[in-house]
Amino acid sequence: MSFIAHIRQSDNEVQTVKDHLLEVQALAEKYGEPIGMKHLCGLAGLLHDFGKYSQEFLHYIHAAVYHPKDAPKRGSVDHSTAGAKLLYTLLHTKDMTPSKALVAEVVGNAIISHHSYLHDFLTPELESKYLTRVRDKPLHEFDQMKENFFENVMNENELDQYIEKATQELLPFIQSVPMKDTEKQFMFVTKFVFSALIDADRTNTRLFEEDETPLNPDHKALFETYYERLHEKIMAFQNHPNANTPINRLRSKMSEQCEAAAVKKSGIYTLSIPTGGGKTLASLRYGLKHALIHHKKRIIYVVPYTTIIEQNAEEVRSILKDTENILEHHSNVILDDDDNDEHLDGTMTEKQKLKLAKDNWDAPIIFTTMVQFLNVFYAKGSRNIRRLHHLSEAIIVFDEVQKVPVKCISLFNEALNFLKNNCKSSILLCTATQPALDFVQNKLEMKTDAEIVENLTDVVDAFKRVEIIDKATDRAVLTSDLVSFIDQQLERVQSVLVVLNTKKVVKTLYEELQQNRGDDTKIYHLSTSMCAAHRNDILSKLRQDLDNNIPVICISTQLIEAGVDISFDCVIRSLAGLDSIAQAAGRCNRHGEKDMQEVYVIDHQEEQLKHLKEIEIGKQITRRILIDMKRNQNEHGGNILSPQVMERYFQELYLAFANDLNYFIPALKKDMMELLTAPKNEFSYVQAYRSKYSAEVPLFITNSYRTAAEHFHVIDNVTTSVIVPYEHGGKELITELSGNISMEDLGCIMRYAQHYTINLYKYELDLVMKNNGLVSFFDGKIYALAEGAYSNEFGFDVEGDSSDEVYMF
Repeated sequence: MSFIAHIRQSDNEVQTVKDHLLEVQALAEKYGEPIGMKHLCGLAGLLHDFGKYSQEFLHYIHAAVYHPKDAPKRGSVDHSTAGAKLLYTLLHTKDMTPSKALVAEVVGNAIISHHSYLHDFLTPELESKYLTRVRDKPLHEFDQMKENFFENVMNENELDQYIEKATQELLPFIQSVPMKDTEKQFMFVTKFVFSALIDADRTNTRLFEEDETPLNPDHKALFETYYERLHEKIMAFQNHPNANTPINRLRSKMSEQCEAAAVKKSGIYTLSIPTGGGKTLASLRYGLKHALIHHKKRIIYVVPYTTIIEQNAEEVRSILKDTENILEHHSNVILDDDDNDEHLDGTMTEKQKLKLAKDNWDAPIIFTTMVQFLNVFYAKGSRNIRRLHHLSEAIIVFDEVQKVPVKCISLFNEALNFLKNNCKSSILLCTATQPALDFVQNKLEMKTDAEIVENLTDVVDAFKRVEIIDKATDRAVLTSDLVSFIDQQLERVQSVLVVLNTKKVVKTLYEELQQNRGDDTKIYHLSTSMCAAHRNDILSKLRQDLDNNIPVICISTQLIEAGVDISFDCVIRSLAGLDSIAQAAGRCNRHGEKDMQEVYVIDHQEEQLKHLKEIEIGKQITRRILIDMKRNQNEHGGNILSPQVMERYFQELYLAFANDLNYFIPALKKDMMELLTAPKNEFSYVQAYRSKYSAEVPLFITNSYRTAAEHFHVIDNVTTSVIVPYEHGGKELITELSGNISMEDLGCIMRYAQHYTINLYKYELDLVMKNNGLVSFFDGKIYALAEGAYSNEFGFDVEGDSSDEVYMF
């Protein structure tokens, strides 16, 4: 008898359980082999659909496809418990050895979770969701499943040998860390195995459904071509008439230092090129050379804002002359909140298409955001963690790394340490304002000679193009005062950029300037209430006006600061963290095209920051530093943007947030790190379990993966991605979603949709729904604004004090 895993929708072709298990096993092995997890990941693939070897599931899938009116309820047949139960009965009962029991726990959790998210080994209620499934849940055809598996796929002796190989792979991961860090290591290993299983399962199912064969692209050959094209670009720069200006000579020198550093072994390095120093080109030079020397699979750029993604990706595409292999991943346009999607087995539903759509980061060069990177490791949802294994054997470039949210510092550091120590990845931390990531308790494991730029203090001094003028410690200003001050600046310069901390004051200033301005000066407004395509159109018009010496004023939130390649004669920055002021200064006289220009720091009285704690604390620390430097002009060498001042700023910031650095969860009165690493202290769930039951937890791993994921949000107020009807592109996209779409086309559409999305807070989403301004697709998995709910002037417009600092999707 042929047991069935899937039936293709287009032609009713059958994929047997045997074929599916062996094909997923092969893919999972491929994902795990480079870092020594071939059999651990392969074991998960081999047993994940073991439960489909039952008459019950065979009847279920037949009925679902051929007799849908009489079919059992979707998801009524549990097929994801059996494989983990097999491992538990073989390895975790009598005569068990700890190492094999650990294999049962690591791999078993991945298997029972492959239609949802990793389960808690121990919950806050002192229950084990893992044991509830693998030990306590009865499966009445379990013996028949074993018989069918051993007869068709692999006999008992072969499985024992395979498990032994998996066990031998797990031991080095345990032995490579101190005893106190073993639970942390189990957490990362389990998540890696889970990632490999999710991607292998969905990839194989998609390939079967689309009747395709897997591709094995040669990224090495592609990187060689890229490197040649980059070299051609560098030669063109050296022959440019402006190549010998002081700043361009400095840029060239730092770029050469990046190439020289690429020969060093994999590790964590810093690239502290000053703002406007050519980080994108220099880091690409490092990445391509390092990939070729050390056989890396991909280069991943992680940035704080979507604005930088489009700009940097376009710059890289232009240099490498490739539009197909460079992936931009801005946001999760598709909602991924199903706790269990096992009900999707059977016929190919719209939700099934979304689940299988290819968005797994297997491209050679990827641009994504800090939110998406952190979500891969810590957020709930299989769509996020599916991408984790692709971070191995990679070069990961963090652009503007100082924008890591303070509460996520420890989580960020631990993820990078795992990637460096266990996944053969190289990390490059790029910014003009390096955060003190080794100053916190959960330190980043970085050597003292990690900086690539030589004589950094001298380079910062040589790169100085602006004077920071402190007006913030004199008095606070109103919007009307700011209008007058802008007018004064326009009497001497052609262009002014004003960066404020909240969208509300940005809009207010923009509207007031519009009322008092003649036709000779162009006024622009920027915020993340506009979709990426909208912002890019504005930036394009702005650059054109700047090139043509047309007087311009740009009023923007923080989004313009991080990496946007644009230059103004004068910048006015509302008082905030010192790193933000440094980034704003990078938009003034960016290429040293003029003599020293001014950046004014003001204190805007009308900004409401009570709900924006990180900005408010950063503002207070910067104020103290400004006052100290006003009292003593030689303090810190007299340069407010020096590396020494930045180190002081970040150390004071992290001290101010000492209780938040490990992601404190008020509802549980615990840190996220505690849930993920399960320390055996007096306040732990393990100790509470002992006290309640007068017994030990019958498990080796006691982490609370799902509870942690349910409480993890990079931004405090969860937002929802919504597609907007901006211009022809957005409107056409929404129209396409109304039609019948294949999985292959859906993946392309979702990538394109990222340029036409904004992120709405819940109260904003509720308001739009109330006013009938929202349409939904794929059973509410994708949202779009109706026409009329989006403005070509302000984008989505709802009153409220919010900062673009939190919009990093």
